[in-house]
Amino acid sequence: MTAVVGNEETTGPARPADPTGAERPAQPGTAPPAPPEKDDDGVIVTLRETSRAAKALLLGVFVNKLAAFIQIYLVLFLTNRGFSPTQAGLALGVYGAGAVAGSLIGGSLSDRIGPRAATLVSMTGSAALIVSILYLPTYPLLLGAIFLVSTVGQFYRPAAQVLLTELTPKHRLVMITAVYRLGLNLGMTAAPLIGAALLSVSYNALFWGEAAAALTFAVIASLALPRRVSRPAAEQKTAEPEPAGRSGYRAVLADRRYSLYLVAVLLTSIVYCQYTATLPLDVAAAGVSLWWYGAAVSLNGFIVITCELAMTKVVQRWPIRLTALLGLGLVSVGYAIYAISPLPVWFMVGTLVWTLSEIIGGPTVFAYPAMAGPERLRGRYIGAMQSVFGLGTALGPVLGTLVWFQVGRSVWLWAALVAAVATVAGLLGMRTPATGAEEPQPAAASAG
Repeated sequence: MTAVVGNEETTGPARPADPTGAERPAQPGTAPPAPPEKDDDGVIVTLRETSRAAKALLLGVFVNKLAAFIQIYLVLFLTNRGFSPTQAGLALGVYGAGAVAGSLIGGSLSDRIGPRAATLVSMTGSAALIVSILYLPTYPLLLGAIFLVSTVGQFYRPAAQVLLTELTPKHRLVMITAVYRLGLNLGMTAAPLIGAALLSVSYNALFWGEAAAALTFAVIASLALPRRVSRPAAEQKTAEPEPAGRSGYRAVLADRRYSLYLVAVLLTSIVYCQYTATLPLDVAAAGVSLWWYGAAVSLNGFIVITCELAMTKVVQRWPIRLTALLGLGLVSVGYAIYAISPLPVWFMVGTLVWTLSEIIGGPTVFAYPAMAGPERLRGRYIGAMQSVFGLGTALGPVLGTLVWFQVGRSVWLWAALVAAVATVAGLLGMRTPATGAEEPQPAAASAG
């Protein structure tokens, strides 16, 4: 059995099996015996059997996302302060760049100091930086603070996924990732409304509200998240060996198959976000009422929030590469449908298809990095995926609108082709996670 305390590992002999077959009592500080396989792997059973620490983490992430106001209202805040729209747009781009950097740094921090410590640094640091934006007098200082807010505030994302992986039995990981994604989606859906209410009071209330939510998450992390997680030896066998002579992100990039997976995530995210940039332009140019665009976006949000958990209960038992094939491939099909005709029915059908890709493959694609690499690089594997996903969503609107202005509606055929290439890269890059003789046990957590 391997016990991890901060960055140090200590090893001890595993308990021999009882030849009589009787269940032996667990020793202090070790994980409980693995639960028997259950037919019901739905969200209720998963949450019932999830540890208190994992539930606290899910709550903290949800609270933090409920107050994710800055990215939504940053342009309005800066123009209200007298800065030009161009300056406000640049600041928003700087915020996006900070999110990419924050995922990389957060993955490294999670591996070095542990996910709990990385979360505390993220939430306490971002709370102070958020408030500072209100009082900085010059544009360069504001840009610096905005970059740091986004960077530091993103540290917790890889850390959260690492900790959920360590606290969750492997057969529950895809479902708990779906619950995690639901919390993010619900928070992001409610945040604009809560932010508008605070904005009716003042911008100060908006920024102080986001800082308070970050501090709330920090308190939850301090009280409920473990400093130490002990994992069973069987789980150690699932990771691929590290490339010799390399460490950190060099080791991640030296994993050629995982690098292909990162390419797939980057290309898919570039295509996926076209519904926010290119689709409204295409709908308006076709003379179709923008009501249909709003209906398509609302359809996506409604299906993801209401159906992803139910779909995950079905697909979590499928082979991981089959789930990835559907999750990535349906993006290509959905955007190709947009190219058929600029009629509202095709906009709706296309949106339905690529939304199916999200609810089928989203939890698996986001859970996979935690299964892909060595345990001591788990944070970096997750951080690399999250950073390229963020890079894709930042580049996508620029590239998509540029291509649309050049080739018109043929942009959807190009988008479908890029998504198809991403599908092939994903299938080549993803390994089927190895399984031991028995299902890995839930990790034993200690707050001390």
